[in-house]
Amino acid sequence: MSSTDTERADHLRVLGLNDDEIRVYQHLLRAGPASITELDEAVPGQAVGIDATLGGLVQAGLARRSGSDHSRFLPVPPDAGLEALTLRRESELKQARIEVLNAYDEFRRTVHNESTTHLIEVVTGSAIVERINQIKGSSQREILAIDSPPYYLGAGPNQMEIEQLNRGVSYRVVYSPESVEVPGYLTENILPCVEAGEQARVLPDVPAKLTIIDGSIAFVSMSVRDTDVNRSLLIIRPSSLLTALIGMFELCWRNALPLHASVGTEDDRLEPIERRLLALLATGAADDTIARTLGISRRTFFRYLERLMNRTGASTRFQLALHAARENWL
Repeated sequence: MSSTDTERADHLRVLGLNDDEIRVYQHLLRAGPASITELDEAVPGQAVGIDATLGGLVQAGLARRSGSDHSRFLPVPPDAGLEALTLRRESELKQARIEVLNAYDEFRRTVHNESTTHLIEVVTGSAIVERINQIKGSSQREILAIDSPPYYLGAGPNQMEIEQLNRGVSYRVVYSPESVEVPGYLTENILPCVEAGEQARVLPDVPAKLTIIDGSIAFVSMSVRDTDVNRSLLIIRPSSLLTALIGMFELCWRNALPLHASVGTEDDRLEPIERRLLALLATGAADDTIARTLGISRRTFFRYLERLMNRTGASTRFQLALHAARENWL
């Protein structure tokens, strides 16, 4: 069997075809129409009879009878058949998932009977990254997050989030000022995700590091303000605690300020660098961090800041932030 045949066989196996059906189908693709006898001789060693194998291919919509006496078989355009196979496979996977969940629930009730401890899983060490990727990768609808260092997955580009945003998963993220102050995190991680569709806000003081997946599971740990070395992660399953964490996120979201300039609110009076400066000011980032992020000197930063305050009549940064929010500059 050639490498192409092997690869195709793997794909057909994923769709639910058995090995006999794959071998016969591949022979039909190579040789064209063939009789039952010819196929039986060309594909020896079948686990079941050739009639059953061909019946499976016909039922899958990949082959049909040909000839005046209907004694020969040939491949057919697979569009409808593949759609049916795909839907059947999806149904089987959903059913398998339900069975596994039910089996685990039965295990928990009978063999490992714990009334509440199964609701919280403690993960430590090197297993943390694996569990985060596993849980986040399963998201189908929405991810809510309160973001703060330390970072288990590093502070570089977040390709997983961008891919999920592209396939329709929505993200709402509340960042801490410490997130913005991590070198390169704003430009390499936050802004690319915002451009891909993430809704981002910032809060001067966040209560915890938190990620909620589809409203059904969360992982939480202490923020950098609470611990210098964070080596444990709590995974929370459906419970009153998870409900409380969702409520905590929504409260933080309502009280946070937008991290980026809103689409469709361009103001000719503001330069792009001024808009970014205002967004960074809203995060509570230090002056040096803002200047470094914008790629300007402290002196230039203060010149822009003074110009903005003079333009708005603000005497304090807080008044400037209020004016920027009221004018929809943030």
